[in-house]
Amino acid sequence: MTQPPPPRPHPRTGKLFDSPVRPGSGWPGDPATVRTAVATAPDQVVALAAAAKTLKQVDAGVSVCRACPRLVQWREQVAVEKRRSYADQPYWGRPAPGFGSTRPRILVVGLAPAAHGANRTGRVFTGDRSGDFLFGSLHRCGLANQPTCTDSADGLVLNDVRVAAAVRCAPPANAPTPAERTGCAPWLDAEWRLTGSDVRVIVALGGFAWQVALAMIRRTGGTVGTPAPKFGHGTIATLGFAGGEVALLGCYHPSQQNTFTGRLTPAMMDEVFATARAISA
Repeated sequence: MTQPPPPRPHPRTGKLFDSPVRPGSGWPGDPATVRTAVATAPDQVVALAAAAKTLKQVDAGVSVCRACPRLVQWREQVAVEKRRSYADQPYWGRPAPGFGSTRPRILVVGLAPAAHGANRTGRVFTGDRSGDFLFGSLHRCGLANQPTCTDSADGLVLNDVRVAAAVRCAPPANAPTPAERTGCAPWLDAEWRLTGSDVRVIVALGGFAWQVALAMIRRTGGTVGTPAPKFGHGTIATLGFAGGEVALLGCYHPSQQNTFTGRLTPAMMDEVFATARAISA
């Protein structure tokens, strides 16, 4: 059995942390405490997500969730074994909560944290090339205060934007199972319940996120046309919900496969977020 690594210093603050990071131990941006309720089964996720009254409560619950055994085992294994280039750092090793504005006009939905990205830093889309591509574009479009996203204490602030993943734990081979997707869905539903009245645009990063957004709207009492709108880069669909209407805007996912091959260029992503900003205004 692999032995837990010794505590390592946070790359910015220098404070020592175990891997995975213990809730309430002082990690920058950790929304949980030692008293935060932990969901250990899907029905508990449903109950805790429904009971949350603030985004901070949702984020805290997400960050300690243990409802999917396969994902828990994998994310913690990665946090112990680590990538060689990050062996001198602590790994968050927990689910990645949403990040950004508490009253967003734009909600960005992705798939899941990266094993050595958000699973290491504790902040969604941070610490890997996909995040560099995403936050670089948000910065160029005036939606982020800086283009870099290296760690959870780097000073990144989003302007009227919140970023969330459909599945909050890093999955093996970047492929959560259907049951894991379903089990995690109540957390996103809770975020939507608490922010939907402000959101004017949902940006779906990839076809899976597009389907997640449609399902979220349906589950929370909204309306999706028939036939359901199909994903496409730059495609805009109008969806109805209790607070009025929201635009669903498609964007290719900033995966290395897409960005290295030129399927998604910086200019293409910038155009999506310029459109999102114009609609949200």
